[in-house]
Amino acid sequence: MATNSKWVLGVWLIVLVALGAAAPSVFNSLAGAGWQANGSESVRVRELAQEHFGGNSSAAVQVVVHSDTKPITDPAVQQVLTEATAVFQGDDRFGEVIAPQPGMSISPDGHTGILIAGANASTDEMVKAVDDLKGELSALSGDVVEVYPTGASALWSDFNKANHDAMIKAEMFSWPLTMAIMVLAFGSLVAAGLPLLLTLAGLVASAGGLVLLNTVTPISVWAMNFAMMFALALGIDYALFIVARFRDSLSKSGDPRSAVAETMDTAGKAVALSGLTVLVSLSAVLLVPAPAVRTMAVGIMLAVTFVLAATLTLLPAVLGKLGRKVNAGSLPYAKRQQHRSPGFHAWGNLLHKHPWPFAIGSLLVLVALSIPVLGLKVAMPSIEVVPTDAPVRQGYELVQAQMGEGAPGMLQIVAPTSEAEATAAAAKSTEGIAMVTPPTPALDGSDYVMLQAVPNVDPSDSAMGSILDRLRADLPSQALVGGAPAENLDLQQALNDYLPVIIGIILTLGFILLLVALQAPLIAILGTVVSLLSTAAAFGVAKLIFQDGHGAGLLGFTPQGFLDGWGPVFFFAMIFAIAMDYTVFLLATAKEHYEESGDPKVAHVMGLAHSGRVIAAAAAVMVAVFFTFALADPLPPKEMGIILGVAVLLDAVLIRLVLLPVLLRLTGHAAWWSPAWLRRVLPNISFSHG
Repeated sequence: MATNSKWVLGVWLIVLVALGAAAPSVFNSLAGAGWQANGSESVRVRELAQEHFGGNSSAAVQVVVHSDTKPITDPAVQQVLTEATAVFQGDDRFGEVIAPQPGMSISPDGHTGILIAGANASTDEMVKAVDDLKGELSALSGDVVEVYPTGASALWSDFNKANHDAMIKAEMFSWPLTMAIMVLAFGSLVAAGLPLLLTLAGLVASAGGLVLLNTVTPISVWAMNFAMMFALALGIDYALFIVARFRDSLSKSGDPRSAVAETMDTAGKAVALSGLTVLVSLSAVLLVPAPAVRTMAVGIMLAVTFVLAATLTLLPAVLGKLGRKVNAGSLPYAKRQQHRSPGFHAWGNLLHKHPWPFAIGSLLVLVALSIPVLGLKVAMPSIEVVPTDAPVRQGYELVQAQMGEGAPGMLQIVAPTSEAEATAAAAKSTEGIAMVTPPTPALDGSDYVMLQAVPNVDPSDSAMGSILDRLRADLPSQALVGGAPAENLDLQQALNDYLPVIIGIILTLGFILLLVALQAPLIAILGTVVSLLSTAAAFGVAKLIFQDGHGAGLLGFTPQGFLDGWGPVFFFAMIFAIAMDYTVFLLATAKEHYEESGDPKVAHVMGLAHSGRVIAAAAAVMVAVFFTFALADPLPPKEMGIILGVAVLLDAVLIRLVLLPVLLRLTGHAAWWSPAWLRRVLPNISFSHG
């Protein structure tokens, strides 16, 4: 890379220009929905509703029209309904428009009605349709009549906007903070700027890549949100490790090319293996049959792939070109800075002399923080994830006030015509169902009827799952139950079902990769197990904050009483990937010294001395990046930032800089032992240069 730097820089320039042209449209291009369990009963109901009932499905747009002074039948209100109908009829993404019906979609006092515009497109297209039209619909509100677009499609439209604004705000805070930490860590403006340039290249390439991929299959807008965060965090991690090692090699050899070669032969291997570990961990999430969850994983994997490619090609080429200029703009203290940190060298010696107090202390803290995870509850997000002034939330709360707690979350039942009466009777007698509408025949003349069942609880209430289960059990065998609450519950069930499988796959693959990298079964097992500890502790803290509400006032949110349902699957993969990232950095450095000296004490102490500062700086950057998301107003980005930030903090401080080095001390030569048959089977990977 250093020898052919012009070619490398030229190829990257072409890639960035080509993908960068598509990057600016990333947030407008990507999909807004996809939160469903493919193949579930509720998705089947939505498909039948769109095919046979004019699109009156969970993706339909509901427009709440309300007047304090005039009934729905008043000409002024009817005029607003006519204008709203005209808005939908001019767009082929909408199907049948159903006016408010007495006893079904008009409140008992006659002052609130719900106009339903059927969905004639995919769930993703319906979210975009609401994006395009909600301004025009809200503009119909006046002094006398209030108009609020609501429903699942409107919910995702408003939430995606709030989420996007929060992510941009967090990024604006995190970049200057990151630069400050980089300058302190490197003591050089040029060296500090390299990780940010590398990350920027990875971000631009992944944003453009997601836009192109979206033309093949719908990609969730959340994919870019996660990609932005991970590209920044991991890009800086990798660049820190490479640049720190390059500066050390350059100070010894004085030759930029040989310094690049030594750097990539040691730190480069660790980064490559770390990147593979991250990709492997996230690939397990692809098993979940939910488009939004899968594409979020794809987004991060794409970002990691581009950042990894830039770290292994672009960065060595730039370092080869810069040579000694990498230290340009050095701060005074940096001229005395060595790659071997005296502070972490002393820390390593302290851990070597007194391993047990530190081992027991860190274990007690991690176990204590992990215990609350046993009471963790999960559910899909409630209406409270959108701001209080969002039209969808105002409409939702208005419907609840006028028509009952469960009115915004009607369940849809599709049944054969022959079972219409039996289905209606069974639904009415089901405990937890407040009202059932009369069967409506299919618009296309097919042999189906649809009924709407109104539960007597809020759609996000914990009792909703029991009501759905009873309803499905009570109905005739061919009757199917769907609707937005059912889709959420079916997705939650799929996430719960796949969680043990995903955890097992991630742990197994993580262990295998560590085994291949280190050629040492004992330390590979220990490295995997301790990564699990920090993950459990992070979820324990998440339970205390987001479920129990400790610190809710300080962080500015109202607890839902549960963690968002996709959190365990997704956060487990992300936290474990980051934890293994640091594990590879520490153990690869320790193995390098063990290979050179054959002394486990040298491996333990010098491994910390040479990687401790990098791990601390990288963790500080990650914590800063993640905690800036705690400033977000929407709850999911806040959860994401705090959980990941706490996980990195616990992992770096208590595990990578305390527990794992202590385990190296206590296991001695056994940590690096490997049976002869295993060494013959595994590829020969060495971390010592030359």
